[in-house]
Amino acid sequence: MHIMEGFLPHPWWEVWYALSLPVVAYGIYRMNRLVKERRETLPLLALAGAFIFVLSSLKLPSVTGSCSHPTGTGMGAILFGPALTAVLSLIVLVYQALFLAHGGITTLGANVFSMGIAGPAVGYLVYRGCTRLNLHFYLSIFLAATLADWATYLVTTLQLALAFPSATGGVVGSFYAFGTVFALTQVPLALVEGVVTALLFKYIIQVKGDVMVKLKVIDEKGLGKLREAIPA
Repeated sequence: MHIMEGFLPHPWWEVWYALSLPVVAYGIYRMNRLVKERRETLPLLALAGAFIFVLSSLKLPSVTGSCSHPTGTGMGAILFGPALTAVLSLIVLVYQALFLAHGGITTLGANVFSMGIAGPAVGYLVYRGCTRLNLHFYLSIFLAATLADWATYLVTTLQLALAFPSATGGVVGSFYAFGTVFALTQVPLALVEGVVTALLFKYIIQVKGDVMVKLKVIDEKGLGKLREAIPA
């Protein structure tokens, strides 16, 4: 997903910066409010950021100028919403660009938009939709995390297709070509990420379930049922 430094031509890298900055600014505002009003959420906030960093650092070669890896953003989106997850993703992506040669500064806007905004937005909406449908909690987590990952790569595919349209098929042709290559690695990676995220939430239910209730991720009744199902 990380598009490498200098790979996107003008004006595309500027466009993605312009689209990402307002969301990140709103996320910083929301994060400041959350930290002031609910200090008890800080451990979960740190865990969500660490989860994004660890999973998104496990890169595999993929499309020229980019790579494949889990994103880890589904967890943050479920707990805190897309805006705060965009801020966590920005912090991770800046560190990776500066110290791990993973991504870049000129492509930071594009990478934030795909991994920190589009993916988390889809994950958040999927989780809320599953909750309304009364699907099992862990199935909802799995679907949200998996689809957040796939959404990230669909957006990255679009970003590359817009910047480098095919001579014969145009943007659509490039989208198909880039997407086909990404799918080889990203489909199974996303499924694994969904399972890992669901398992991590099982642990969170045990140790920070009360905070999840305050964040309105789950209600008291649902929390009680999940804790009863966990062997002592």
